[in-house]
Amino acid sequence: MTHPAHHAELREQLEGLYRAESRRVLATLVRLLGDLDLAEEALQDAFAAAMEQWRRDGIPVNPRSWLISTGRFRAIDRLRRRARFDALLGELAAQLDGQAPDPAEQADELLEDDRLRLIFTCCHPALSPDAQVAMTLREVCGLTTEEIARAFLTAPPTVAQRIVRAKAKIRDARIPYEVPSPAELPHRLEPVLRVVYLIFTEGYAPAAGDAVIRADLADEAIRLGRLLVDLLPEPEPEVLGLLALLLLQNSRRAARATADGELVLLPDQDRSLWDRDQITEAAGLLRRASASGRIGPYTLQAAIAAAHAEAPTAEATDWDRIVRMYDLLTRADPSPVIELNRAVAVAMRDGPVAGLALIDGILVRGQLDTYPLAHAARADLLRRLGQIAEARAAYQRALALSRQEPQRRFLGRRLRELGRPAGEDA
Repeated sequence: MTHPAHHAELREQLEGLYRAESRRVLATLVRLLGDLDLAEEALQDAFAAAMEQWRRDGIPVNPRSWLISTGRFRAIDRLRRRARFDALLGELAAQLDGQAPDPAEQADELLEDDRLRLIFTCCHPALSPDAQVAMTLREVCGLTTEEIARAFLTAPPTVAQRIVRAKAKIRDARIPYEVPSPAELPHRLEPVLRVVYLIFTEGYAPAAGDAVIRADLADEAIRLGRLLVDLLPEPEPEVLGLLALLLLQNSRRAARATADGELVLLPDQDRSLWDRDQITEAAGLLRRASASGRIGPYTLQAAIAAAHAEAPTAEATDWDRIVRMYDLLTRADPSPVIELNRAVAVAMRDGPVAGLALIDGILVRGQLDTYPLAHAARADLLRRLGQIAEARAAYQRALALSRQEPQRRFLGRRLRELGRPAGEDA
């Protein structure tokens, strides 16, 4: 133990410890107690006990182990008190009390495995995609219900309901807190990677709001990606590919907006602002992922992002290479958005007429009719072709669909640059 701490000093230290260790402590308490709600209560009880006891006795040598032990014992006491009303809880308390050694004596490797177990539980395929995202942000990342609701433009009660239903599903379906076996891992890993990618996407390019980027969400996704790389015994190539993709995209963060918060498109970005350390790290991850010979969609997307990162200027971009990689990606993971991105790349390689024909073919199917970026891309190609009236209509459609303020301001500027329609009063 260290010497006793003053109240304000201890509170500051505990707040830092909570930010750094609470998710690790929670993950282990979930394994020890077998119940998310009980583990969350135990976590809060442990930190409350620390505030009282550490002020008197000083901070222990291993605060994390102390918190885990205290949380477990407090949970067992809580169950025993409730046993006056439910005898089964008394049996559960006795079972928990007798089944596990003191967590303070367990190896760090086991405690780290607990975090991986919790990620796979939160992303279990029995849960809905919305619940997977909410559970991961709440339990693994530690975001509050209100923060999750703000990030995804959802009412806090709706997020709370998703989490409650997900916990009930985990409990009632007896979903185990475990890392899948090697045979199950490829199937079970896909939802985990999808959730991490969704969190990053909402951070890097928010669907709505006042900011060009939500750095908190982007950083959380990268942290989760690193956690998967570090914790999986032998990282799957797609885990490496996903982290490479996130780092490559995130490396442009400082160049994506002006000082006053206006959106800057990729061709117009100051590439000296790109984070070269992240690009270098991503290149190493991409090499490791590609060396396996099993190239998945995230690795292909990372390779496309790397092609942009390698170009010293927008004009030097190897669009032929990018189109060829999009050809592979559309076969590996077909989707209308990937088709749209390929169409833009084709327009850069072969000219706006070729790209416009592809975008019109996508839109006529109706799949991206409400996707503002599809209409914005179409508007840009029409503008480049001098088809001003059609470009204006496409920009107006994109503007009507967009809910992100910097994007709306950008589209408004493009419309003003086109000038007023013929016959309209000045």
